[in-house]
Amino acid sequence: MFTIDWNRRTCSRRGHTTYAPTEPALRERLHAQTALGDAWRCLRCGDFSLGAPHGSGPADEAPLVPRGKALRDLFIIRFLAIERLLRGILIVLVAWAVWKFSNSQDAVKDLFNENLTVFKPVTDHFHWDLEHSPIVDSIRKTFDYKHSTLLIVAGALLAYALIEIVEAYGLWVGRRWAEYLTVVATAAFLPLEVYELTEHVSVLKICTLVLNILAVLWILLSKRLFGLRGGVVAFEAERHSASLLEVEQSAGAAHATV
Repeated sequence: MFTIDWNRRTCSRRGHTTYAPTEPALRERLHAQTALGDAWRCLRCGDFSLGAPHGSGPADEAPLVPRGKALRDLFIIRFLAIERLLRGILIVLVAWAVWKFSNSQDAVKDLFNENLTVFKPVTDHFHWDLEHSPIVDSIRKTFDYKHSTLLIVAGALLAYALIEIVEAYGLWVGRRWAEYLTVVATAAFLPLEVYELTEHVSVLKICTLVLNILAVLWILLSKRLFGLRGGVVAFEAERHSASLLEVEQSAGAAHATV
């Protein structure tokens, strides 16, 4: 079965990350002398890389480089971040459209009614009552909304868009608060999405609902939020257990006791 080597995949795109610890035994395990010069083990993929290390110092000050499952999780999180950003931008555009519409409601209404007759010959041919279609009725209802109501809707949409954009930023840079915000905000809108499905079923709505449910469950369980699966303590322990530097430290300590 085909599997992705997330470590080497990332190193091939970003390059290796090397570090020279000051502890002699650990330094020796991560260093190699070759005919072409010094080589240091990459903290991500474990391969030796020629050249000077990218950093040096005590082992406990070394950068925690995501590896394996953590890299895969980071890819998924950043996919969600991009989806949130695109959604936020779209909602901003919708909010702007609602605001513009609120300032020219009568003109848009007249333009709509004038151009609606253009489509009547086509709809009459297919025996479709355009005047009383659900789409046209929904559009006409918006013409009766008060200017103040439309402004409130535009403001609410803008606030929602801001939440989505903040989520996107936090998820992209790997902030734990963003994971909590994403779970709470997404879960809060799930009942509304279910209600919309009862009003009108579409493939897009179903896919969106399924994606949001899966995103909430995945973030909750994989990031161990709200104390699930041991909470933040277990999450940090899992991250450190995958660190190559800590693996080498443990191996060196085990070798020393034999």
